[in-house]
Amino acid sequence: MNYKNKTTMKKLICLLLLGVTLTASAQKSGNPYKRYTQSLPFAMPEVSAPIFSDRQVNLKDFGAVGDGITLNTEAFAKAINQLSNQGGGRLLVPAGVWFTGPIELKSNIDLHLEVGAVILFSGDENLYSIIKTSFEGLETRRCQSPLSANGCENIAITGRGVIDGNGQYWRPVKKSKMTASQWKEVLERPGGIKVRDDYWVPSQGYSDAEKNANMNVPKATTDAEWNAIKRFLRPVMISLVNCKNVLLQGVIFQNSPAWNIHPLMCENVIIDNVLARNPAYAQNGDALDLESCKNALIVNSKFDAGDDGICIKSGKDKDGRLRGRPCENVVVDGCTVFAGHGGFVVGSEMSGGVRNILVENCQFLGTDVGLRFKSTRGRGGIVENIFIRDISMTDIKTDAITFNMYYGGKSVAEMLADGDNPDNTTKMPVTEETPIFRNIDIQDIVCNGAGRAMEFNGLPEMPIKGIKLKNIVIKAKKDATFTNAEDITKENIHIVVE
Repeated sequence: MNYKNKTTMKKLICLLLLGVTLTASAQKSGNPYKRYTQSLPFAMPEVSAPIFSDRQVNLKDFGAVGDGITLNTEAFAKAINQLSNQGGGRLLVPAGVWFTGPIELKSNIDLHLEVGAVILFSGDENLYSIIKTSFEGLETRRCQSPLSANGCENIAITGRGVIDGNGQYWRPVKKSKMTASQWKEVLERPGGIKVRDDYWVPSQGYSDAEKNANMNVPKATTDAEWNAIKRFLRPVMISLVNCKNVLLQGVIFQNSPAWNIHPLMCENVIIDNVLARNPAYAQNGDALDLESCKNALIVNSKFDAGDDGICIKSGKDKDGRLRGRPCENVVVDGCTVFAGHGGFVVGSEMSGGVRNILVENCQFLGTDVGLRFKSTRGRGGIVENIFIRDISMTDIKTDAITFNMYYGGKSVAEMLADGDNPDNTTKMPVTEETPIFRNIDIQDIVCNGAGRAMEFNGLPEMPIKGIKLKNIVIKAKKDATFTNAEDITKENIHIVVE
């Protein structure tokens, strides 16, 4: 090889090495979430985190005091407004306890909590306006959420701090779910009343509203009537409505008045490495309810709740069907659920439909139910194309896997304790109110310890259809049961009845 050829070859090698370096650099600085949408069993676009301006302001510069006593509602509003007027950026919340009323995020803002930062929301109902919203899938009125965003783009809650909803001021309590010392502490709270020997509510207005409510939706018409039952209108803690490009990362969300995290009709949502937790006795204390959202990633996160852990919803009954927005294109990967009524849950509010969901590499440790699908007549909606694989479970209190089309507002444990035995033989007419569950693939499941291996309890007029069960090992006290279930494929199923 002559000198000219050698020189040319060296240049080519250098260019190739440079290309490799640039490619590696591009991959390193590229979208770390891209891998979650590759090789899916359904089509889903790539989801990436929102990008923010380098502009940063410190909450303390707006007069905030992190002593856990000073009310910082105005400081948060000033900081967010200034950032918004300047085109967005990061609102830095430093270490301290930042006591506040409701916070409303705006587009292009990253609420960033440093290590040691706690945002503690006040339990004073007078700070929270009554607004029109959706709760448990129905259009109604509730108190304004402690932290909310509506119609925003490019928003984030990030960092390593804590957001606390002070939920004990809002929630009712059942004695059976508490220790004796916890119950004694509840009875000493001012303003609350013991409705029964085993049930406490935070106010008389709460008790009055509950008597005439449809589940958690009360009957009221005038402003005076709504205000009289304000404590009953306990809000979800994190309410994100009609938002696009959302990131929740690294933060602890805890002690919510009702549901903890509730993205509603949002698009391009990433929930990464968060901890959502509530006391085990927290009524309606769901950790995460993803409702009528599109293109969402729930990854590397932990959930420990008084109700369902990771729950997929899309509205309830006629309201949900009129909304007509399914929850679709969702990946749940690498998550852990501890206490809760269900590890991964679909329903019962699924009237707008649920489709194209992948759940993999998760572990459920001590939940009431592992995989929970629930609905009832009146919902309507179609749940389909759900893929679940590589799930590990231990100490499941009731069913490792359950499909229950007779949901009535109780956990499976409560249904069993009350001896509920719905009529699953009498057919009803099939209408738009008939829920449909079909084409669900469940494989590579290991459960060490459950009350019952599986329960399939479909409607006689609309059986559960097209469920594939493969490579499943369950150790349970009772065997699996299948009622009103058709086209159920079973391959390599091993159930050990203790």
